Amino acid sequence: MTIRRLENIGIVVEDLAAAVDFFEQLGLTLLGEATVEGDWVDRVVGLDQVRSQVAMLQTADGHGRLELMRFARPTAHPGEGAAPANTLGIRRIAFDVDDLDATVAGLNARGAELVGEVVRFQDAYRLCYVRGPEGIIVMLSEELGDAAAGDHKSDAPAPD
Repeated sequence: MTIRRLENIGIVVEDLAAAVDFFEQLGLTLLGEATVEGDWVDRVVGLDQVRSQVAMLQTADGHGRLELMRFARPTAHPGEGAAPANTLGIRRIAFDVDDLDATVAGLNARGAELVGEVVRFQDAYRLCYVRGPEGIIVMLSEELGDAAAGDHKSDAPAPD
């Protein structure tokens, strides 16, 4: 048994339009939107009488997909909207961008806020965490120097 690829990452949101707008601002492309409901959805997610609006977005390279979901029924359970980065569970989604400063400025203009600050990791990356709609944390990274040219050396220890 082998995983062939990561199919998508799903995020449940209350304001689907705002979440789609946020990720389009980051450069993802909306592939489509649909309403899903019926027995098959109920069985796969383990809930009854599901009705959900979904939007599927794709990264510019065509390899990454993000599924945003708004549950009309049953009502979604509220999460901790401003959960810190060390809260158990899925905390963030990460994207490589070509211009970190311009991306952060564009998101700030739309109400997103830095979680901490923009930092430099060795000579490899500049990166930051941004909190978007509904508390979604997005890590943005921009490769620098040799890393952008394909040399992904790091001082981090190699995996065992």
